[in-house]
Amino acid sequence: MERLDKDSMKLYLVTDSTGLTEALFLEKIERALKGGVTMVQIREKDKSTREYMELGQKVHEVTKKYGVPLMVDDRVDVAMAIGAEGVHLGQSDMPVDIARKIVGDKMIIGATTKTVEQAKIAYEQGADYLGVGAIYPTTTKVKTVLTSVDTLKDICRAVPIPANAIGGLNSSNLQILKGAPIAGICVVSAIMKSEDPEKAARDLLEAAKTI
Repeated sequence: MERLDKDSMKLYLVTDSTGLTEALFLEKIERALKGGVTMVQIREKDKSTREYMELGQKVHEVTKKYGVPLMVDDRVDVAMAIGAEGVHLGQSDMPVDIARKIVGDKMIIGATTKTVEQAKIAYEQGADYLGVGAIYPTTTKVKTVLTSVDTLKDICRAVPIPANAIGGLNSSNLQILKGAPIAGICVVSAIMKSEDPEKAARDLLEAAKTI
């Protein structure tokens, strides 16, 4: 059984609540969903487990209204606690195969990979999709290690699961990805820092058609 609809990967929003009130944070996510975001990952590096859960539940209420899967970054326990559709794991997080044993067959598991070897391991361990990057330097709080577009293409060809490009992408620079057989793009700042997240999402989807 397919856990993941590949169309869900087209425009993948990774959230960033930095400097935002909770109300504005949730409003930005909803407006982005109205603009066509197809998947949401809540990413909170500095919140306590309880804070992460409480905010995750509120974000999930929004994503459910639009029938869009919610992924939880890093935290298998939080994802299970709030009934999220999946969890996204980085290279320093719980290994994919261990997470799969814990969450079972129904939950989506995504993995961040930067090399073909990492991609093959994630696939063999049971990942449903990959986030590959960073393509460009980013302004988010995560450590940035750049991945070339050639490596991105190699990863896409090395594994049969969908892969998305991530890292500093916006509607004006997607041309760098031309020819890469990706399922979609992941963005943070291009939407979360936009004054009009709905328009930003629409512009990204339009720009992505030219890849």
